[in-house]
Amino acid sequence: MQIYILGIESSCDDTAAAVIENDIIRSNVTAGQEVHKNFGGVVPELASRAHQQNIIPVIETALQLANINKKQLSAIAFTKGPGLLGSLLVGTSFAKALALGLDIPLIEVDHLQAHILAHFIRNEDRSNAVPDFPFLCLTVSGGHTQIVKVHEYSDMEVIGQTIDDAAGETFDKAAKIMGLPYPGGPVIDQLAQQGDPNRFAFAKPRIPGLDFSFSGLKTSILYFIRDRLKENPDFIEQNKADLCASVQQTIISILIEKLKAASDASGIYHIAMAGGVSANSGLRRAISSAGEKAGWKVYIPPLSYTTDNAAMIAVTGYFKYLQKDFADQSAAPYARSRM
Repeated sequence: MQIYILGIESSCDDTAAAVIENDIIRSNVTAGQEVHKNFGGVVPELASRAHQQNIIPVIETALQLANINKKQLSAIAFTKGPGLLGSLLVGTSFAKALALGLDIPLIEVDHLQAHILAHFIRNEDRSNAVPDFPFLCLTVSGGHTQIVKVHEYSDMEVIGQTIDDAAGETFDKAAKIMGLPYPGGPVIDQLAQQGDPNRFAFAKPRIPGLDFSFSGLKTSILYFIRDRLKENPDFIEQNKADLCASVQQTIISILIEKLKAASDASGIYHIAMAGGVSANSGLRRAISSAGEKAGWKVYIPPLSYTTDNAAMIAVTGYFKYLQKDFADQSAAPYARSRM
């Protein structure tokens, strides 16, 4: 039996649609929004307006690339949250209307759960490895930093999370302090490859258990650069690569230390990562290196499934479809995580 799920993602500033045939992706389309670069961050009102403009052509393109007609769809899956409410409302409303018009099931998806389940998208020949249950997943993005124990597709337990700021937010804040363009994370990653990660030291938080904290690190970076600029106005320009490498190394070390502690405490050695920050080349190398030393089986997602995308929404929708876990027309988006 062929099951076709249309996934719709609109949690932030990317309008995305994907079609999955069982657990194999047939199309994955994303329309970004360049306007936010002028403001140094996402402007919610502009984001929701752009979603309204993009959602129909993006979905039409996804269906065309998948070479199917909308009447062949088995269900519509959409991001219910967390995210920007105005953006989520666009995707939610369109998904509800399309499912109603086609008289097919509607499936609500948690954005963070979808990032994790992106690991179960299969290649055409089904040769790619997928995690064994249970496994630990480090989920890192601009808005979230969590360690999740994944028991089954629909059974996940957050065992550690940030008590204040997220790792991705820290990358972006550090970039802004250094006058780098938005989004800052990829820029820091690129410059860090040319720098010395041990050149500068920043304060690392001492948070018990498996939780994270990044607010103190952000303050440490701010004060450090402020004080050096008083001594040398060209300090940032003269040390940009080393600053980026040192900032990146500090953030990564915090993440890996907590992940090691979670593995030791749980006895789980199947380790995955997900979310936008999992695209960071330094983090990908660090988790692979830590895995070799600790005897982990490490799962790193393809770059196309790290940032916000609809393929992860579609595959989550597929597993929920098999369980007949459907939503109704009263479904409403939420801004904060419910995992």
